[in-house]
Amino acid sequence: MATLLHIDSSVFPAGTSSSRTVTDAFRRTWEEQHPGGTVIHRDLAAHPAPHISAAAHTAGFADPATHSPEQAAAFAERVKLIEELESADAVLVGAPMYNLTIPSTLKAWLDNVILVGRTVGENASLKGTPVTVVASRGGAYGPGTPREGYEYVQNYLSAIFTDFFGADLTFIVPELTMAPADPKMADLVPLFEASRERALDEAATTAKTLAQRLAA
Repeated sequence: MATLLHIDSSVFPAGTSSSRTVTDAFRRTWEEQHPGGTVIHRDLAAHPAPHISAAAHTAGFADPATHSPEQAAAFAERVKLIEELESADAVLVGAPMYNLTIPSTLKAWLDNVILVGRTVGENASLKGTPVTVVASRGGAYGPGTPREGYEYVQNYLSAIFTDFFGADLTFIVPELTMAPADPKMADLVPLFEASRERALDEAATTAKTLAQRLAA
């Protein structure tokens, strides 16, 4: 049976986080369509991955037989995260935009699972894995918007998941999420609501399609 790795990185809890609202919708549909499957939920806000250390970094480029005790311990933590990722038939990532880019907790997780010669390279272990990223943001950063040049979430994650991992990447982008809370954005609330509904529909459709495909 298929396994979904569900990663959240929003500092806000369910009910107040836009990215969690959409990832939850995806997960619910996945479970409805694939009740016999497995879901692994990694909440990086509640349980952060360690930031990459010199020992963990250098261990990734050295023969394990030569690892110092410090390198061996640090590398073992990386391997746990990598094996969890490799065990997934599909990956769901909540990636809200904080100060123009992804949360530091998500960056720390990526730094751990990016391993040249294993998850990255000609025979990347994640090649072809379907990855859905919910890239929520308080404003609008799409093509043609005034802040198009400040979009560092989709550009960065495309490079990692597509170019490095060779994954089959899909983005769902709920935007203008600050509109209901910011009086200056009051006239954008209808656009926010439309974006939220579109994101929820896309989450359900993507989850249903993937669950059915992997269950076949």
